[in-house]
Amino acid sequence: MDDTPLHPPSPAAPDTDTDTDLIIVGGGPAGCAAARTAAGVGMRSVLIEADTLCRNLYRIPALNNVLGGHTDGPALADAITGELKSTRLCRLELGRRAVELRADDDRVAVTLDTGTRLTAPYAVVATGVGPLQPHDAAWITAPESLTLPPLWQVDADDAEGRTLLVLGGDRPIGTFLRAHPTVGTRLLVAYPDSDAYKIEEIRDDPRVTLLPVAHLTLAPSGGTPVTAEAVGRDGVRRTVTADAAYLSIGSVPTAPPGDLVRGADGYCPPTGRRSRLIVAGDLRSARFQRIMTAMGSGSEAALRAYYATRELSAGD
Repeated sequence: MDDTPLHPPSPAAPDTDTDTDLIIVGGGPAGCAAARTAAGVGMRSVLIEADTLCRNLYRIPALNNVLGGHTDGPALADAITGELKSTRLCRLELGRRAVELRADDDRVAVTLDTGTRLTAPYAVVATGVGPLQPHDAAWITAPESLTLPPLWQVDADDAEGRTLLVLGGDRPIGTFLRAHPTVGTRLLVAYPDSDAYKIEEIRDDPRVTLLPVAHLTLAPSGGTPVTAEAVGRDGVRRTVTADAAYLSIGSVPTAPPGDLVRGADGYCPPTGRRSRLIVAGDLRSARFQRIMTAMGSGSEAALRAYYATRELSAGD
């Protein structure tokens, strides 16, 4: 990959004692797009990712909302990671976690779990979100210790011939059904009123049984088969039994500790943040959690740092 800047470099900012031009925390679509865009304008970057690049993309079996002809997550992830790994101006720190972010008047400091401290004039934070667990949802009663996997991690063999209890009506249910159109499974989708608008795309699939509930209590054992007591909106109680239970109740932000400004919902909105910490991708809001918007916001964040470093406005 040719890292020749897309634009002639502007006069450099005054020299500071920093490790790189830009630190990027998070190696999903947003973080990778930030690193690639930074390289395109001649900025050196360090990308920190606790796992593998585009980890969650590799677990998405079907795509229908991205450009480039990719119809599944692994193909898109391979394309993104292959391009980024050939980007000479980006140094990858994989298997490393950012444990603290600090920003002052002239630089950002990111401390890794190894104790290493990296500094740069700006940082793009794109750590995304993780799945909510049953005890995080007000309409579910479950032991604090009970954790369940999200539905989008299920493969065809795990679903074939089985009844799966799905907690919540979020979009990954539709993704699962599109990815496995011929799998003989039955999904019992228990969802609250707040998810009613989300289940329209799955309503007509014969493999889906919709269970609108006011409350659901999971058996304390959390064993197999899974047993739950569902209280319908009419107050009627029924026992629900399935071979396994999975989550589709939404996500929670995974922002690193430090100087990021968080909203009441835990997300880090673009407004009100410290100017040297630029938030990108799913960490910004639950409303814009799409692959294409994540990549666009990552690219924009890198350009924002580029212009700010050179004291230019976006229109210059």
